Amino acid sequence: MTILPLHPADNASPEALRAFLAQCHAAAVRDGRPKLVSISLAVDALDPLAVLESIFEPGEPHFYAERPNLETAISGAEVAVAHAARGADRFAVIERFIAETLEHTIAVGDVEAPFGGPHFFTAFAFGAEVGDGEPFPAAQVFVPRWQVARAGATTTAVANLLVRPDSPIDALAERVWRAHAKFTGFRYRDATPADEPAAPRFTTQETGDYRAAVARALGRIGAGEFEKIVLARAIDLRTDQPLHPLRVLNGLRERFPECYAFSLANGRGQSFIGASPERLVRVSRGVLETEALAGSIRRGATASEDAALGSALQHSEKDLREQRLVLETIAGRLGQLGVTVEHPAQPGLRRLANVQHLHTPVRAVLGEQVSLLRALAWLHPTPAVGGTPVAAAVARIPELEAFPRGLYAGAIGWVNARGGGEFFVGIRSALVDGTSARVYAGAGIVAGSNPDREFAETDLKFRAMLDALRA
Repeated sequence: MTILPLHPADNASPEALRAFLAQCHAAAVRDGRPKLVSISLAVDALDPLAVLESIFEPGEPHFYAERPNLETAISGAEVAVAHAARGADRFAVIERFIAETLEHTIAVGDVEAPFGGPHFFTAFAFGAEVGDGEPFPAAQVFVPRWQVARAGATTTAVANLLVRPDSPIDALAERVWRAHAKFTGFRYRDATPADEPAAPRFTTQETGDYRAAVARALGRIGAGEFEKIVLARAIDLRTDQPLHPLRVLNGLRERFPECYAFSLANGRGQSFIGASPERLVRVSRGVLETEALAGSIRRGATASEDAALGSALQHSEKDLREQRLVLETIAGRLGQLGVTVEHPAQPGLRRLANVQHLHTPVRAVLGEQVSLLRALAWLHPTPAVGGTPVAAAVARIPELEAFPRGLYAGAIGWVNARGGGEFFVGIRSALVDGTSARVYAGAGIVAGSNPDREFAETDLKFRAMLDALRA
């Protein structure tokens, strides 16, 4: 990426913008290929979700992710550049696309600010292939035309555009100038009574027989085919009025501030949303962070009950075994990359509003040869969403579950221009499509699992999303 020593705020005028874009156009003509132009500006404090909701268009792709308790949020919409892939090498294909795009990127402004510069919003489905008619491909990446992100007290707005050798410079300059004016003095769209319809009426339908699937999985575990398999349920909802994915998301981020509140829209009216408790991988300045998250129990109604439940989870042989399988697999996979991991000897508790989990943070220093997406390719899917051994368990999931997973339990996140980024696991999630939604929840099945108890655990995990959709 070429970073020019120019700052748009120093000479903010339509004429200066046009002159800059003319330079970029000349570079595109000289090289015979398009240039991604990225303009970053620090702006007054904005709520990225409110910005996205104010200009939400069902016909435009968007991406949103937030960790409210860490005061970080990033949103983007429309498409400057995009790519899709499938197959076993999909992580490498997406990584090459990002690298090639950055080779022909020109950036100016507050590029070094938090969330400055172009970001590549990326999603990998659970499997390397998806069926025909699925709303999202097996792997996709896009750079948005506009991006707004907040890190603590800093808000950064980014405009991205593709300048081709035949691009009309005057039209591009006018569009970017309008965006500049909008985000330097953004006005949220006011809610009106017409925007707030009555609560929708729902009908629900379960897909498949989950208890029977768990019983079949236990038979395969007993036969030695695998040690653990993660099986999910899906509930289909129908309502009498369209669901607004971002309004559902607002309820989730308010209730689960310690989770990743996220939304990914395909531009054809379908959005994958959720509040995921599980980080898959984060890389910043050469340091990788991930975690082992497995084993679940409900929250208590009182402090004493809550503590007793947490203690029971920390002493549960079945749950400790499940968590240990996840941790050992993560450490083993990173070890194959030549990376040495650090983690506490015993798991702690990750307490959410409605459930608590066994949790072990994992940290490693990456060498120059190990990129974020290369590490991600080795980590996904983890035993927390697939099983152990992963290959054997994942191969059985399609026949035991009654639905395609798509992005459920996939890897969703972003890569920045410096090689850093963050991905989380697409769980505690729903696929929203107009007046319908499919809600997902899963549980890890090991020797000693009980079909009724696993059904109850998924019911507990369903509750948050179902409540948010019905609100």
